Order: sequence, then C-alpha cells, then structure tokens
Amino acid sequence: MRAQRNRQIDEGRLSRSIDAPDSPLGDLRFRKLLSDEDWAALPAAIRRRFSHRCASGESTVYVGHVRRLTMNWAGRLFAQAGRLIGAPLPTTTACSGPCIVAVTEGGQGGQIWTRIYARKRGLPQVIHSAKCFSGRTGLEEYVGCGVGMALRVCVDDGALLFCSTGYFARIGAFRIPLPQWLTPGALTVAHVELGGGRFAFTLDIEHPLFGHVIGQTTVFEEVQR
Repeated sequence: MRAQRNRQIDEGRLSRSIDAPDSPLGDLRFRKLLSDEDWAALPAAIRRRFSHRCASGESTVYVGHVRRLTMNWAGRLFAQAGRLIGAPLPTTTACSGPCIVAVTEGGQGGQIWTRIYARKRGLPQVIHSAKCFSGRTGLEEYVGCGVGMALRVCVDDGALLFCSTGYFARIGAFRIPLPQWLTPGALTVAHVELGGGRFAFTLDIEHPLFGHVIGQTTVFEEVQR
C-alpha cells in the first residue's frame, strides 16, 4: 500500500509539472511501463533521462562514438534489404565513428529519434524512427513504410532493456504480423549507465537460424537539453 501511495504521489508531481509552463516537463510514459521495483532498481541518471519530455520545438541531443559494430553475412543482407524501408539498420561496418542522436516530441504523444552515424567515406547515414506508446506491450517503434515492432521494456542488472516481441506492417487500418523469415531476428537494446555523465546504448539482434547477425555499442554523453 505504501509503495502504491508513493507511486501515486510521484505521478501526481510529474503530472503537475507537465502543466507548469516554467517547470521542467515531466514524462510518465516510460515509468508506467515498469513495476515500482524495476523503476527503483535503475540508476538515478537513467530515471532522469527517461522522465524528461522535450518542450515543443526543443530536442535532447546526445553525442557519442561507436565502439563496436559487427555484422555477419546474414546481418549484411538484412541491412541492405532494409534500404527498401528507409535503412533502419547500419548498412556497413564503416559506420563506426562519431554519432549524434536527437530526441524530439512527435505527433500523437510519441517521440522521434534521429541517429546520425559518420562513415569513413561519404556522407553520414541517417536513421529515423518513431516511438509510440501504444499496442499490447505499451511501446512500439516504427522505422518506415509502416513497418514497426512491439517492444517490451524491462530492467536487468541496473540496465534499461527494450526487447522486440514481434514485427508488423501497418497498412491503413490493418496491422499485419510479419513472418519470422522476413525479420532480422530478436532485437535487444540496452541503456547502461557508465558514470560521470556517460552511458552506453547497445544493440544486438539474434536470428534463430543465422545467430548473432548485428551488434553495436555506442558510448554517449548528454550535451544539450
């Protein structure tokens, strides 16, 4: 009862801050996807990042450097096939240098994530996606042409995890599940606190037939809010 009451108090404070024009915007959307115990198990810095909502016209910007980027032959094929829907995966292991991520508020209560990866040659690769707080898991991510995935949010050893639970294509009012052979595999993204204002985002995709097809680790720091 006490934990439930404390949670209601916290939600009330954040809800009031959303309506206060001179206060930092509070965000309950990620908080509501976790239990009290899981939320409390996260480092304070992660809770702060995922409790902030950008005001209209503002962005939160992170600057980082890709420390690990691996692909097997199947990962390369999936990445190239992804060009048909806007290239949501790194198209080459040459995207292994500086990286910028900007998070802005999108339409219908979601977020727009823009990732810019420098390459050794040519222009950077730009990846866009939209996070929507909807669906059976409470969170979905769309990557282009109506293709998206449902994400389950959980906590493991102090890291915030986003795990895919199925891919789909939305065509008008219809939502069509994608067969497993059309998808790159089970995706897991982890937000890991490193201390000193630094954190890591790791992405790993495991395919039931082709194994670990893509892996990426990028270390960031927040530079603008």
